[in-house]
Amino acid sequence: MNSTVVTFPNGHVTGRSEIVGAVPVGARHGLVVSETPFHPLDHTWPDQPADLGTLGGLPVVDCVTGAWSEQEGLHLGADIPVRRGADDWQWLVVHVTDTPLPVGETVDLVVDAEHRAALSAGHTACHLAALALNAALAGHWRKEAARDGLGHPDFDQTAITSSRITPFGSVDVYRLGKSLRKKGFPADDLDLDRIAADVNERLATWVAAGAPVRIDVPGPWLTARRTWHCALPEGEVSIPCGGTHVARTSELGAVTVSLSREDATLTMRTTVTR
Repeated sequence: MNSTVVTFPNGHVTGRSEIVGAVPVGARHGLVVSETPFHPLDHTWPDQPADLGTLGGLPVVDCVTGAWSEQEGLHLGADIPVRRGADDWQWLVVHVTDTPLPVGETVDLVVDAEHRAALSAGHTACHLAALALNAALAGHWRKEAARDGLGHPDFDQTAITSSRITPFGSVDVYRLGKSLRKKGFPADDLDLDRIAADVNERLATWVAAGAPVRIDVPGPWLTARRTWHCALPEGEVSIPCGGTHVARTSELGAVTVSLSREDATLTMRTTVTR
């Protein structure tokens, strides 16, 4: 099998392709095609959930990343033993169904467009919220730190421990412990209400600006290193990202965040309201 060609970075939600492989996924069936519009769950940074839809008329109940080599065979998701894009491995989108289909059959692939749109809105809002949070926290740093694309200390990339995209939203969790304090970010006096208000004001400005969003796609394969770009009023910013997004910030309607703190973690919940 060759690595899967993916069309979701270009916004595609339909396609037609040949089934080139079939593998067991627990009690279910994993179908591999040559080219797919389906976005699978990424095994290294599982932030955006898998697309749903149909393959050959069968419901696709899950979609996962697979890696295959002649020596090691096929591994799925968290069981993949090598780094993303490793040489001598093929990287596959595995569509999970309850019913098998024969290898060699050509099938139609149809992504649930409404579900995709909801996740795309949540993912774009997640990036914008992270940038706005960096700006709101810029004055709290006591040491020089790595900067984001807008020139603010990059709290998001420095402190993030998990990010989960949801339909029309996201949940991001950040660490606030000793290691962050050593890097110059004391978290004892954070006024979460004021910070959230600052973030929300900035988000409202960015959404109203209708800033264009695009994905840089350097190649057709699943493992291509794609990058999210957004031309915000302060300047164009880019973030490495393998997910899907809206085309303009104005498509989001309204984006707001809430912040909460528990022990040594800060949680930001982002919500898109249309």
